[in-house]
Amino acid sequence: MSSVTQIQPLDVPSAIAQRRSIKIFKTDPIAPELLKQLVELTVAAPSSYNIQDWQIILIQDEAQKAALAAAAWNQQQIVQAPVTFVFAADATVGEKDLTPILEQGLQTGAWNEGTVNYFRTAVPQFHATLGDKRREYAIKDAMIAATHLVLAAESLGLSTCFMNGWLEEKVKEVIGAADNPDLAIAVVVPVGYAAEPRLNPGRLPFSYNVSVDKIGNAYKA
Repeated sequence: MSSVTQIQPLDVPSAIAQRRSIKIFKTDPIAPELLKQLVELTVAAPSSYNIQDWQIILIQDEAQKAALAAAAWNQQQIVQAPVTFVFAADATVGEKDLTPILEQGLQTGAWNEGTVNYFRTAVPQFHATLGDKRREYAIKDAMIAATHLVLAAESLGLSTCFMNGWLEEKVKEVIGAADNPDLAIAVVVPVGYAAEPRLNPGRLPFSYNVSVDKIGNAYKA
């Protein structure tokens, strides 16, 4: 494990305040137990009806990293970072067999029989009514999970960068999903140890983009 790994995780407010988008990474590996913890915290994210409509692909093989970088206009942070998380979103999960999700909800005691029976029909019906919006809903869930990842990583001494610069069809080829039209790429996130410091570029005052009740009625703290 890298010597810069934190022993004491940051709390959530500290991780949010400290996090910066890192574009240059050390090649130091992430210890397997730390990577497992990252995955656990990532998939702890909420999703619509808890359907977990994401596919998360960890790109670690050097050839795969090079291929993914090529699909992202040769951005080198993918090659440098020990692992890059690709967040894909499956627009059809809500209409597939929900039994594993429903049974788990029962076993944990989170849902009762009535809730499970309701979800069994309500979830597919809801997704059928979404039509073309199914992709958008799935991408939203995947982005929530990706946000969990970057904050968990920051709290554990790692750095990340949300990447939106890539060609979807090329990324799908890399992850072996070129023939799946229902799978969308939500975001790509390299994870590793920062090789550069980055300062906070600042945020606009609340009056620019935080309102109360209606846009333009500026929030005054």
